Parts: sequence; C-alpha cells; structure tokens
Amino acid sequence: MCKVINERKFITVMEKIVPVIEESWLHALQEEFDKPYFSDLKKFLIEERKKYRVFPPGSLIFNAFNRTPFQRVKVVLLGQDPYHGFSQAHGLCFSVPRGVAKPPSLINIFKELENDLGIPISKHGDLTSWADQGVLLLNATLTVRENQAGSHQNRGWETFTDVAIRKLSDQRKGLIFVLWGNYAQAKRNLIDTGKHTVLTTVHPSPLSANRGFFGCKHFSKINQLLKQQGESEINWNIV
Repeated sequence: MCKVINERKFITVMEKIVPVIEESWLHALQEEFDKPYFSDLKKFLIEERKKYRVFPPGSLIFNAFNRTPFQRVKVVLLGQDPYHGFSQAHGLCFSVPRGVAKPPSLINIFKELENDLGIPISKHGDLTSWADQGVLLLNATLTVRENQAGSHQNRGWETFTDVAIRKLSDQRKGLIFVLWGNYAQAKRNLIDTGKHTVLTTVHPSPLSANRGFFGCKHFSKINQLLKQQGESEINWNIV
C-alpha cells in the first residue's frame, strides 16, 4: 500500500509540476513548462516511476530551486546527476540527507574545506545550510533511476537546467559559477564571463581529486569575491 501511495504522490507532482517550484524560479522558467520537451519529460518520468524507484522523491526534484530563490543566488555549484543509491538524493548536488553515509566525492569536498578554511569534517553530508545562504546546488539532470547512474540523462532535464543557468547569467550580475570536472566545465559557454566569475578545477571524485581539486581553495576564493562585491560571505560550516 505504501508503494502505491508514494507512486500516486509522485505522479500527482509530475502532472501538476508548476506549483512545486519556488515563485521566482517559476517566473523565470514558466515558458519551459509549456514546451514539448518538458511534456515528454513528464511522461517519461511517470512511466519510469511505475517500473522503477526514481530518486529523489517527487517533492524534492526542485529542491535546489526551492531552497535558493532566483534573486538570492550568489554561487552556482554544478553537478551532473543525483546520487542513485537508496535515500541518497534529496535534490541538492553533492549533498545527502542526514543519517546517510557520505559519498567519496563529498568526503573529498569536506577534506578540501578543512584544508582551505580549517573547518572540521562534518559528521553528516546535508548541504542545505549552503543552499539557504545562496549557493544553488544544481544538478544538470534532476532525477535518476535507482542504481543506474546517468539513466535519466538526455531526456530533457539538461535543456531545462541549461535555461536556468542562462537566465542567471543574463539577468543577474556578479555571480560565482563553480565548475568541478569536465562535465560541469562544458557548461561554461552558457555563462557570460564578462559579468560573472567562473572557478574551475577537476572533479572531487577519488579518481581525480589529487590532480587539482585538493588545494584549489575555492571556498576561501568564493568568500573573497563576495566580500569584494559587498556581499555577505558564505558560512561553510555544515550545520
């Protein structure tokens, strides 16, 4: 019974997708919801959910947008797609809910944070406090099938999130875009580098972190840039 109820909730969310996104983002992205690709995406997700577990839960698909309204964005951290393990994804890139084991890339992020700012490695991996301060934790693809990384790529999400990035680039000024790894760096062409700062390095994955992620000091650099612009700095402590 619980599975059926959860499935119905998911389908309801996807069929009535517009009300579950924060108002300023709804205004910025309204046109996308009416386009054919988004209609196809909704149909795909409804069918996927009937056959498989899909993460994150429907109510958290737009968590990054809901936590960080359009006009409050200071920093944009781009990921690829959600974690595909059970209970890991909650709509914020690199983040996992409290009580869920920290994935290797997130552990490396915390190691660099400690190296850069002396902040002790957190006991949990929930980055919501960053999102609430203006760090948009955005994955390019917003859903995934359980245990199948990249399974929802090229279904329309990238079109949607590319528009979100372009809107920020066009309508805001002085944002800091953080692009870790080749996939994120491919989004650089969406950003007006005359108006915004772009920070790049390799992905924090254990496969690449030793080739430049460790020692990048992006956390302190972000705060230096914000301070120069008269903006409040990010408190990177995980609370």
